[in-house]
Amino acid sequence: MTSFESLPQVRYEGPQSTNPLAYRHYDAKERVMGKTLEQHLRLAVCYWHTFVWPGSDVFGQPTFARPWHVPGDELTLARRKADAAFSLISRLGVPFYTFHDTDVAPEGASLADYRSNLSAMVDVLAQKQQETGIALLWGTANLFSHPRYAAGAASNPDPEVFAYAATQVFSALNATHRLGGANYVMWGGREGYDTLLNTDLRRERRQLGRFMQMVVEQKHKIGFQGQLLIEPKPLEPTKHQYDYDSATVYGFLKDFGLEHEIKLNIEANHATLAGHSFQHELATAASLGIFGSVDANRGDPQNGWDTDQFPNSVEDLTLAMYEILRAGGIGSGGFNFDAKVRRQSMDPVDILHGHVGAIDALALALKSAARLIESRELEKFVQQRYANWDGELGRRILAGDMNLSQLAEHAFVNDFRPTPASGRQEWLENRVNAAIFAGAA
Repeated sequence: MTSFESLPQVRYEGPQSTNPLAYRHYDAKERVMGKTLEQHLRLAVCYWHTFVWPGSDVFGQPTFARPWHVPGDELTLARRKADAAFSLISRLGVPFYTFHDTDVAPEGASLADYRSNLSAMVDVLAQKQQETGIALLWGTANLFSHPRYAAGAASNPDPEVFAYAATQVFSALNATHRLGGANYVMWGGREGYDTLLNTDLRRERRQLGRFMQMVVEQKHKIGFQGQLLIEPKPLEPTKHQYDYDSATVYGFLKDFGLEHEIKLNIEANHATLAGHSFQHELATAASLGIFGSVDANRGDPQNGWDTDQFPNSVEDLTLAMYEILRAGGIGSGGFNFDAKVRRQSMDPVDILHGHVGAIDALALALKSAARLIESRELEKFVQQRYANWDGELGRRILAGDMNLSQLAEHAFVNDFRPTPASGRQEWLENRVNAAIFAGAA
């Protein structure tokens, strides 16, 4: 018996429910724009924050007393953790989960231990998936926690560290494939630098590019049909990370011929750490054709680090959902809750509260964004704003029919005197609020 088995089953009870452990807006089977909420959101619970983190921080000891956070046989404890994970995810009614390799299996003292332990736990996870119907949204490898990765994994100055990291990714990708994962994520937690005084930027970029090419080659070799995803983040734990933001990663992918092979997993808190909004990063990735999936969370605006709190701003999420729906939806990606309860939220039920509130916020935001899409008010305004580019002059400029001197002469001869037009930002923001308020009534 684990402390998670006494938690209640979470169900949809509607907007009038006063039950704090019921969904008020997330009815998995409700249809919006031709798909159910479950199909739109493809929700996932992450292993690392939810079941691995013991509640410690850099100033304090663990505050959680989970039944697997005790001394003992590591594989036995890993199985106990898997029991609790699938029990809690089932209670939430969430269809997917995500993991790092070392979240689910003990790393051991050698690569032989690592491979053996991961293989054993993949058998356990496969059985759990079959029993519960819960599927794997994505897997990944932890290439940042162990001291060997202090100077990076693929960007490390030691090629043996590069090879060790390659072994983990090889194993984690194969495990994801075997478990039917829809995606495989690569987050370069320590692919960056703390000081340029000991860093060869050109060399490290080349190493990282070759590493990604090798992952793509392995994907095709084993027949993995899922998406490969990079997760941008500007900093932390390093001072500067090479996968800074969506635009930076796109330039990197183009440089190594990978722009058609790898897409992006956009995290809200990483976007704000880069000085962007969540909406901006989604819109940028979509405009470049590399949007793939979402890590759903938020940061604290007063803190300059990755706080990984549960998302609860319907306004921010509506703007994000609007970009996702405009891009055609989440596809084979999903909304993974890369979020954790606060260190003082020690009881297992707090995990339910965090997920229930976030899921309802996502559902309400999706329905609000759908109203914006269906009304076409924002779309029509933007189309009208750029309408002149569809005229003769705009078409000739973009088609390359005029060079700079010809265009300058054309403007002079025709005595161009353009006048500015209102951007109507306040009205547009009011339309967003109107869509939100219509669903909150």
